Amino acid sequence: MTGPTAQKAGRTKAEKEILFDRELEDLPPDLRWREWMLRIEAVIFAAAEPVTRETLSRIVGSNCSIDLLIDDLKEDLHGRPYEIVAVAGGWQHRTRLRYTDVIRASAAPTRGGGALLSEFEAMVLMAVGYFQPVTRSELSKIFGKEVSRDTIGALRNAGFIGSGPRSPTPGAPYTYVTTKQFLSAFGLQTLRDLPDIEALEDAGLLSRKEMLDETLPAPADDGEE
Repeated sequence: MTGPTAQKAGRTKAEKEILFDRELEDLPPDLRWREWMLRIEAVIFAAAEPVTRETLSRIVGSNCSIDLLIDDLKEDLHGRPYEIVAVAGGWQHRTRLRYTDVIRASAAPTRGGGALLSEFEAMVLMAVGYFQPVTRSELSKIFGKEVSRDTIGALRNAGFIGSGPRSPTPGAPYTYVTTKQFLSAFGLQTLRDLPDIEALEDAGLLSRKEMLDETLPAPADDGEE
């Protein structure tokens, strides 16, 4: 695109950038900082999913420390029933855990409520979290009974798991991995934040003998999905 049309498009883009003032150089430093804090809080509050650093960098000064802004916001919210937490590679507003029973007792509809899982579905999800990428047959071996397609479907529909790479085993079956929604729903920043397997074994929730069978993949130990 050249000529007057290109020049007009260029001016329009420049005008938009001027209209949204990221730097706020006309404000005193303390008011500028406060405005950046309010911008970040507004975006995090309105967002349907955790807000990334890249997203927040679009609304504050180029040399502004987002981490320090978040720290000041957390301090501002001290004593409030909600807080800003780091989950799934970003930040999100969350009600403090001490008010969970209050919200349940109110029976009020909540935003972004997680899907209700059966006890077995929750156990299968936990196994996927620790041993991803993992196939349905490997999950069945873990639990000593078939993990049905319906169970996998329920976890997929809830947004907690997705398809991973094909397994190198005969037939190249599908594997399953957890998603960012899984991290967000359980308040995890990365998979490294999953509880230690030994702690779960001590609590009687996992069996080392079954979970560490030599035919299974090694437990996930990084922050990738």
